[in-house]
Amino acid sequence: MEELLTRNFCIIAHVDHGKTTLSDRLLEYTNTVAQRILTDQHLDAMDLERERGITIKSHPVTMSYPAKDGRVYKLNLMDTPGHVDFSYEVSRSLAACEGALLLIDAAQGVEAQTVANAHLATAQELKIIPVINKIDLPSANLELCLKQLEDILMIPEDEAILASGKSGIGIEDILEAVVSRIPSPRWRDHPHTRALVFDSIYDSYRGVITYMRVFSGALKAGDQMMLMSTGQKSEVKEVGIFTPKMQKTDSLGEGDVGYLVSNIKDTSEVKVGDTVTLARQPAIEMLPGYKEVRPMVFCGLYPLESNDYEKLKAALGRLRLNDAAFLYQSESSVALGFGFRCGFLGLLHMEIIQERIRREHDVEIISTYPSVVYRVMTHGAADYIEVDNPVLLPDPGTIDEISEPTINAAIHIPNDSMGDILALIMEKRGTVEHTDTLDHTRVMLTCVLPLNEILVDFNDRLKSLTHGYGSMDYELGDYRPADLVKMDILINGDPVDAFSSIVHREKAEGKGRELCERLAEIIPPQMFKVAIQAAIGGKIIARDNVRVLRKDVTAKCYGGDITRKRKLLEKQKEGKKKMKLIGKVSIPPDAFIQVLKNN
Repeated sequence: MEELLTRNFCIIAHVDHGKTTLSDRLLEYTNTVAQRILTDQHLDAMDLERERGITIKSHPVTMSYPAKDGRVYKLNLMDTPGHVDFSYEVSRSLAACEGALLLIDAAQGVEAQTVANAHLATAQELKIIPVINKIDLPSANLELCLKQLEDILMIPEDEAILASGKSGIGIEDILEAVVSRIPSPRWRDHPHTRALVFDSIYDSYRGVITYMRVFSGALKAGDQMMLMSTGQKSEVKEVGIFTPKMQKTDSLGEGDVGYLVSNIKDTSEVKVGDTVTLARQPAIEMLPGYKEVRPMVFCGLYPLESNDYEKLKAALGRLRLNDAAFLYQSESSVALGFGFRCGFLGLLHMEIIQERIRREHDVEIISTYPSVVYRVMTHGAADYIEVDNPVLLPDPGTIDEISEPTINAAIHIPNDSMGDILALIMEKRGTVEHTDTLDHTRVMLTCVLPLNEILVDFNDRLKSLTHGYGSMDYELGDYRPADLVKMDILINGDPVDAFSSIVHREKAEGKGRELCERLAEIIPPQMFKVAIQAAIGGKIIARDNVRVLRKDVTAKCYGGDITRKRKLLEKQKEGKKKMKLIGKVSIPPDAFIQVLKNN
């Protein structure tokens, strides 16, 4: 089979190691984007991506490169997200390539996600080209980086290319390495048309636009296509490539990376990792690696103003169109009114969705405490039930066992932070499986942690304890049984569902006391004594009182007999007793917001 002059590759690295800046230089060097149009982080189109300095969505682009051997090559580049929440997107982008540029920051060295992404690329049988980036930094330590490359990643140091995405050093060497080292497109000899879906977006004029890599055969406008996971058929309206804007072409052939517009109107119907084939001659086996992506973190989202409910519903609907990994369904809470239970891949994913609702759709929202999916086994049940909301947990008397999801984490830290980090892992109910010395200054801890323990502050504390030098990468582990209980917060004897949470029995008392104290501070003084209690089932584990507002009923009663004052005070006492029997505590919405925000 003759060699195709096409090379498909992606750039993988730890967060903030310069992937997007390097892709800017490649676009500039190959004249794909004119110098006058090129901006910094050109492929990061979202405001949030530019502000946070992270890539959230994969961005493909096709470049043309005249190599030193006199031939002109078509290079398809995918700039992938580096954050662990989007690792599924990274793995699908890798599956659409034959090679990967593995970036290592010359000052930081090999980090946790550098190792994880290198393993992902090796598992997909990709050719890895190591690039030591940012060599022009004053703090660059090339000797250490090359040593780590050999010791940790088992890649010979003579394969490494020294470069700087910022100042453009080594860009030609990278392009020549892509052409000479990365093999030409694989699996072209398959008799049927097969293309891998690695992303999809929604366009209000054209419907769903599917990003895909064609492995064998060809696709053109007018063809009847079929999605192999669901068997759904649709007509192809348009195909094209990215330069990096969408550019219409006649057809997409073997090895091409491009987009496809069809009659499909909802991105949930086009799943990442699916295989597109022709309906008239469908392939029998799908391209490898397709799996359903499932949300791992859940929380309730409620509008701050109850009349913004419809606006929030519309906003979630639009975000769902562009993000197949995001799920939502309506729910209601006594405290917060009507809202939605939403599922996310991880905490960063949750933060970004919430920020996009506020910015792009102008809806102020409040979110409840994040929760994970627990598996609950009840008496006599044949199978476990999945619970993502503490309110839905069955009666404690019927529960045999609750299992929680765990993660397998690789944590890179400086040697001198070892004691603090081990204490943090123990506090979060984690266990250290083994430790590896990376070099004379850093170690890597391999540990198992419950997912719900790392949800809120783990990453922040890791960064502060290691003075910013610690990094973590994780993948989901298995479910493990744990002594978990549902903790309710009662105000004047009534449970408030917005504050319910599933916690480990040992931590329940401390967490309950903290929450009661915060609520006692925030809830405004009431006319009668109000108890705030944390309870597990019928047992009260912590309590505090709301401040009592006492009106001075004797103010107008001056001089004369003391019995008149006593009579008024007794009357007030009786009134407060009656109030307590029938009184409802009015908790202002901002009290919920303050507590939930602080959580």
